[in-house]
Amino acid sequence: MNSATRRSPPQVRAVVRELIGALLRPVRTSTRRSRLASLTAPACITVTSPSFADGGDIPIRHAGRGVGADVSPELHWTGVPDGTRALLLIVEDVDVPLPRPLWHTAAVMDPQLRHLCEGGLRSGVPGMRLLRTALGKRYSGPRPLSGHGVHHYRFTVLALSCPIDPGFRLARTAFADAANTVMASGSLTGTLSRPSDAPFDRTDLRSAGLGERE
Repeated sequence: MNSATRRSPPQVRAVVRELIGALLRPVRTSTRRSRLASLTAPACITVTSPSFADGGDIPIRHAGRGVGADVSPELHWTGVPDGTRALLLIVEDVDVPLPRPLWHTAAVMDPQLRHLCEGGLRSGVPGMRLLRTALGKRYSGPRPLSGHGVHHYRFTVLALSCPIDPGFRLARTAFADAANTVMASGSLTGTLSRPSDAPFDRTDLRSAGLGERE
C-alpha cells in the first residue's frame, strides 16, 4: 500500500467508530423503558426552546464536548400547576444501546422558575441545583455514537408537590424519592446524529450509554 492509499491513524479511528455505531444501530432503548414511563401525572406542562422545535434538530452548539460547544439550550415552560413545591428537569437520550434511556443532565429548580437562559444549566445559577448523573454533575450535551443514526433527546420538566431533600446528590435517588409527588409533566424532544469526523475520546463510551454509571 503506497502513501496515497495508506490510512492515517485518525482515519482508522473514524472507520472503527463508524463500524461500532453501525453494528449497534439496531440496538436501542425507547421512551417506554425510561424511568419516567411509570409516571401517571397529566402532561399539561409545555416546554419550548427558541433553539429548536419539538421533534426538530438540536443545533450543534448544544451538542456535547468534542462535537459541539456543550452549551445548554434556552428553555421555557408553562402550565405549571398551583401548589408546585419544586421542579425537576431531566435530559435523557432515549436511543442509547442500553436497556433504558441514559440521563445526561438533571436539576432541581425553584417552583417559580419559568425559564433557563442559554448556558443556564451550570453550577451557581440562582434557583437551580444540578444533580449527578452517569455523565457528571453538569450539562452534558447530546453526543451519540458516530454511525448509530439519529438520537432523540428529551428535555422533561416535572412539577412536584413536595420539595426535594437538599441532601440528595444523585439524580436517580432524588427521582425515586420524588416520583410519587409528581403533579404534572411536559417534554421537549430534539434530535441529533453524530458527525463521522467528530473527535473521539474516552467520554464517548459513557455519553453513548456504554459503561453507564451513577
